[in-house]
This record gives sequence, C-alpha cells and structure tokens, in this order.
Amino acid sequence: MSENKCECCGRKKVRSEEEYKKLLNRLSRIEGQVRGIKTMVEQSAYCPDILVQCAAVNAAMNAFSKELLASHIRTCVAEDIRGGKDETVDELVATIQKLMR
Repeated sequence: MSENKCECCGRKKVRSEEEYKKLLNRLSRIEGQVRGIKTMVEQSAYCPDILVQCAAVNAAMNAFSKELLASHIRTCVAEDIRGGKDETVDELVATIQKLMR
C-alpha cells in the first residue's frame, strides 16, 4: 500500500506536515466560529446576526471541503488512475455527488 492512500474504505493518507497543520488550523477556526454561535444563542442574540454567522461557518466548511477534495484528486485519485484502478473514478463521482446534496 502506498503512503498516499486516502482515509476512505479503511485506507489512510499520509499528509505533509504543512497540509496537516493547514487543515487543522482551518478546522480550529471553524470550531471557534461554532462556539461563537452557541454563545450568541445562549446570550439571546438577534436571529439575523446568528444566521450571518451560520452562513460564515457554512462558507468556511465549504472552503475546507474544496481544499481537501482538491488534495484528494491531486494525490490519491491521480495515483490510483495511473495505477490502473479505474474504480477510483466511480468513488470520486460518488463523493462529489454527496458533497453536492
């Protein structure tokens, strides 16, 4: 098994330290935004103010997903296709369909 297998179907991916830190930093910021929304609810903030923050979290999650998907395509998918594993294309299509729901 290659080092660049992805965390799907029991497979794993070894990420560079830079990619690992970048992804975790994004998630930590999103986690902070969600905690902020919780605080707003606890403090009875005005609904539209909370909704604006919810939209920001959704946008941040979408950006995270796009970055992770791009990395997956550049590494795991490309490697599998080069290795003759055509079923990886079907897996990618299914993943994209789930993301677009």
